[in-house]
Amino acid sequence: MRQISNQAPHRLPRLFHKLLSRTAAGLPVLLSACAVQSTQPPLSPHALAKQLSIILQPSQDQGVRWGIVIATQDGKGLFSRNASGRFIPASNTKLFTTAAAMAELAELDHEATAHPTTLLLAPRRNGAPDLILRGSGDAALSDDTACKTGCLRTLADAVSAKGLRHIHTIIADDRLFTDERWGDGWSWNNLPTQWGTAVSALTLNDNTTELTVQPGAHPGDRPIAHWSAPDEGLSLLNQALTVPDGKPELSFEKRPGENRVVLTGTLPLIAPAQSLKIGLDDPALSTARHFKSLLHDAGIRVQTVQVRHRLTKTTSDTPTPDASIFATLPAPDLKDDIRNLLKVSQNLHAELLLRRLALVHGNGSVADGLAERSRALAALGLSAAGVALYDGSGMSPYNRVTPQSVIQLLRIADLQPWGADWRDDLPLAAQDGTLAHRFIGTPVADHLHAKTGTLAATHSLSGYLRTMHGQTLLIAIFANDIPDDLPDATKIMDDLVAVVAHAE
Repeated sequence: MRQISNQAPHRLPRLFHKLLSRTAAGLPVLLSACAVQSTQPPLSPHALAKQLSIILQPSQDQGVRWGIVIATQDGKGLFSRNASGRFIPASNTKLFTTAAAMAELAELDHEATAHPTTLLLAPRRNGAPDLILRGSGDAALSDDTACKTGCLRTLADAVSAKGLRHIHTIIADDRLFTDERWGDGWSWNNLPTQWGTAVSALTLNDNTTELTVQPGAHPGDRPIAHWSAPDEGLSLLNQALTVPDGKPELSFEKRPGENRVVLTGTLPLIAPAQSLKIGLDDPALSTARHFKSLLHDAGIRVQTVQVRHRLTKTTSDTPTPDASIFATLPAPDLKDDIRNLLKVSQNLHAELLLRRLALVHGNGSVADGLAERSRALAALGLSAAGVALYDGSGMSPYNRVTPQSVIQLLRIADLQPWGADWRDDLPLAAQDGTLAHRFIGTPVADHLHAKTGTLAATHSLSGYLRTMHGQTLLIAIFANDIPDDLPDATKIMDDLVAVVAHAE
């Protein structure tokens, strides 16, 4: 199964070896980021364009479509390639989602406070009562034993403290958002992964479960596999093998709508245990099952679980007769969540943020979220001409942006009261997030705050670069139509940025 990741290998691509062999003697080409020295004199725009064009040419010859704009903070262009071309942005989509959220953070915080994660008690005429667990879109809701805020266990403790010993039904209610679990165009084979897992107003543990796999006793044996949460309703078909040596090469397949997970691949005899994260189809149902398990541990019997979804844009506020609020959880720290999702490129959290935007002037649907994001960005002054986005995270291959529109967004954000915080929320080269392992030991380290992005045949990198000569530049780099035999497009991007670090 092909999986999406913002982390990429960092081998020197074969194209660079070819390029080096073809470069005329004495031509001042800066190809390796590690070879760039702080003593290098500033590159004029003409020299910069020449260096970047030489780096780009081999991959262009192999069909890579590049879109690049390098500009000063005031918008003066230093280099461009297909600046008005339309490119798949991948996770650079999160720049647009989070910028809109930062602009409307006060409204989002108000909505989060008005709609907390709530547990309601609904008595029945005969027998034990029901518990209604109403979701708030809290991306941090967890039942981990180390949980400190947004803890499902807090609600379970409230039930236990009340002295209840029998619950008829746990009803998981995620109707704050419309039941739209995946974005338009999302690839079916990514849906069961942690990057493409379903979205819900009642999401727990990032809506994933873990399958831990250990080698068997002898080569040829099936590895030993067990679920972190056996009550998820998933079955396992183990077709993997234990092998004498080599590298762990496990993979899994789970078709949409099915509960069976097929484990394939190999695991060396001396390999440590491997953990595979698997996305779940119905987050609300999963949350109800976990809540039932917590109550069971506290000696409280639960007869059954149910879910309540909202299939249309009709009102989400459907009261339950005689239900009373039993307990609530504090509103999540949305600013902290924005920082986290940008650093690690968390798709689920970005999608939840888009749906939160939908509550500002809408009713929790994806369409309302898309409209509110566009409205917020237009209010900031961003032109809509170069932007067509269909989700919040960048998983959709339908998304298109122009490099120039990203530069405009970076410029606009830089002028906002929240701009400095937003810039710091982006991954920092060689330090954290999806840039933690890039630009190590180069002049770019600690000097680039940028958002990465990766989809099939697509890479992107956009943000703020502090050059070796003290100037802050805006960069937007997109590579689309990358052939399968050129896996190191990120390395080419890194070398481009290393040259730009010496711009005049």
